[in-house]
Amino acid sequence: MRLIDMLGGSSVRKCLVIALSGLLAFGAVAAEDSSAQRPVRAVFTGGEAPSLDVQDVADRIVQSADNKQLPFIVIDKAQARVFVFYPDGRLRGATPALLGLAIGDHTVPGIGQRKLSSIRPDERTTPAGRFKASLDKDIHGIEVLWVDYDSALSLHRVVQGTPKERRAQRLASPDPAQRRISFGCINVPVRFYDEVVSPAFKGTYGIVYILPETKPAREVFTFLSAQ
Repeated sequence: MRLIDMLGGSSVRKCLVIALSGLLAFGAVAAEDSSAQRPVRAVFTGGEAPSLDVQDVADRIVQSADNKQLPFIVIDKAQARVFVFYPDGRLRGATPALLGLAIGDHTVPGIGQRKLSSIRPDERTTPAGRFKASLDKDIHGIEVLWVDYDSALSLHRVVQGTPKERRAQRLASPDPAQRRISFGCINVPVRFYDEVVSPAFKGTYGIVYILPETKPAREVFTFLSAQ
């Protein structure tokens, strides 16, 4: 007599259902564990080849969800480049940028309340750090992305400046050192601001990460130390 006849059809079916349920549950857990162990990385498109520091910081932002599901920007001061990301870590666009003339990761206290003419060349830094940024108008009624309002730090369309500054030519230069000319603000091409930055932050706020150039990134961003 077959075993199935001895146990009875209904009993066998129950046993098979229980066993199958167990296998499915085990498979789901295994898949979940595999997903949890799979590294999550920021996605760079358009042939972009970011520096190792930019790749590492962008990856850790995504992995730690430090951007709180908000659009974010990573600014590489060493290469004078700006990377704008969707909330999920996909690259929205990248561009060369003009940054502060002086090397340094600090902000001069009270600099946001001073006249530009009073700011010395050695004080014209673009500070490193994590900033909550949003779109708003400047004193001329022009939209900018305010990175740190108190220190008057913003990301905006490239301004003409004085003829000797040659801002348009510097922005087009392949040499990052040539792109250090501003009072501290981040200048990007007009089209890039209008087509990438402004749409990314329209109706919301986001996070701007400015990488340091005089100290390790781990001293600036706590989520890097959580690995």
